[in-house]
Amino acid sequence: MTRRRLLVDAIVFGGGALLPGTAAQAALPAAYFRLLAAALKAVKPAPQVKSPESYLLAAVVLYSKPHPANPDYGDERLLDLAFRFGDVAAEQSERDDSQNRQDYEWTIHFWLDAYRLLDAKLSPERRARWRKQLERNVRWFAHQTEARLDFPRYQSPYIRTSTNHYALFASTTYLAGRVFKHKEWEDLGARAMHRLAAEEQAEGGYWAELTDNGPATNYNYFTTTCVALYYEHSLDTAALEALRRATDFHRYFTWPNGRPVETINGRNRYGSVSPWGSFGFSHWPEGRGYAEFLARFFTPGKVEGHNLGRIAQNALYYHEGPVAPAPQETSRAVHQMPVPAGIRRTAPWTVCLSALYDAYTRNQFMLDRQGNLSIYHDRLGLIINGAGSKRQPELATIMEKHRDGVTTVPISGRLRMSDELDRLGMAYHTFFVELHLPRPEPERVAFQFKVTEVGPNQMAEADLNLQLVLKAGETLETARTKVTLGNDKVELGPDQIGGWIRHGGWTLRVPPAARLSWPVMPFNPYRNGPETDLRYAVGRLRVPIEVQPWPHWELGWRRQDIEFTLEAPR
Repeated sequence: MTRRRLLVDAIVFGGGALLPGTAAQAALPAAYFRLLAAALKAVKPAPQVKSPESYLLAAVVLYSKPHPANPDYGDERLLDLAFRFGDVAAEQSERDDSQNRQDYEWTIHFWLDAYRLLDAKLSPERRARWRKQLERNVRWFAHQTEARLDFPRYQSPYIRTSTNHYALFASTTYLAGRVFKHKEWEDLGARAMHRLAAEEQAEGGYWAELTDNGPATNYNYFTTTCVALYYEHSLDTAALEALRRATDFHRYFTWPNGRPVETINGRNRYGSVSPWGSFGFSHWPEGRGYAEFLARFFTPGKVEGHNLGRIAQNALYYHEGPVAPAPQETSRAVHQMPVPAGIRRTAPWTVCLSALYDAYTRNQFMLDRQGNLSIYHDRLGLIINGAGSKRQPELATIMEKHRDGVTTVPISGRLRMSDELDRLGMAYHTFFVELHLPRPEPERVAFQFKVTEVGPNQMAEADLNLQLVLKAGETLETARTKVTLGNDKVELGPDQIGGWIRHGGWTLRVPPAARLSWPVMPFNPYRNGPETDLRYAVGRLRVPIEVQPWPHWELGWRRQDIEFTLEAPR
């Protein structure tokens, strides 16, 4: 593909100009085959191996997938390896080890695909043994699918599990029905999966875990994978349309380091680069570009076993064709969701704004959507973290104390985006806030919080907080102090800060009243308590909200402008 064609694609697909040195050759599925081959070079099947189904599918795909980029096609060594890993999976299933693994639901369909592809090569004894265990496991999935089939929604408040889990139940049931010609399972899985694709997806291209108000970015990859697998075998057009929307969502809400954007995530504060379901993006040039972008973060010989099956699945089902660059590889990109959240890339900056809100739930796995702003720099990484938390108002971008308690999420929000200025409006009980963010400049991005009291003298006590991504072991510098960050508590007041903070190559200019605390340990939903690893600590930058009379303003309400400038010299 020529550079001229790349530039055309960048414009046509809304990506802006290409970054210098960006390549757009069709790297997939060749990269997948290399990752699989490297992972299987030194591995040996053993009774205690984790995720044997992942290794099984990897070996089967290399053995059975004819492709110019797959030199291992037809290699009998891989066939033997597949037999041995399949036998380990059967053995673990027979002693119920598989049911005790957290990833159990994620891997059974790897085994189903391997069984399908190896059918003619299996001895009668091995075929019978594998099928017995597969049917035994799928039977439980089918029960779970049928029991929830006609529930009002496929979201956690209704089905007592997560949307992604239900998608795994239903898609595995469907695939097993196809593989074993079990019509009841096929029809059951198809009913659930069709509804999931046609009715349960939010307009913004995600499957919500709690409400349609916002996504759970990490887990949406899981659900997307299930819809993609269902489409490969059903050709249900509703599923393809859902994958189109999911592609548009994911390709934008991913940082340039390949990690999902945390600001809009209702379940996780952070995530790793996902190998899940990239084949589901590969029906369109933009999706193939995004899949290639994600694949670059995986290194031969360093793919973890539980991810290997995903890579194999991507290699098996990938749809080749023209490639358009991912937004992260362009100088300009913007995407606004139907709900009040959006992301803008103006290289080297990427900024996410969010006023998403959910009703409070005691569910430990659902975070409060209390982060409104995140800022990422291509060279320096994430600088301002917009992740949610739970029972932790000190990490809310806006925290309001009023007579009825503490509010950390807006009660309503609106986002207006334009090339010159993005404006995020958020309403609270006694005031509203508008976050203004002009177009970033190459070495700086300025932003301003404009706070307006609702009614004379109604303002409650409130704070503005920014979660700064600070790194233990590195130096934090201000106008009047310098400290190496570690386990020791750091509390800096206005006199010690003096108007600016410098760390890791960036400088943040802050209001005179700003205070900084380190380390603040965020909430971990999987521990149902705070993090204990200093790697996940953040710095809390706090600015009291103290509205003042606004001269010559007709309404007479009090206001305050809180200004910041983030600088990253080249």
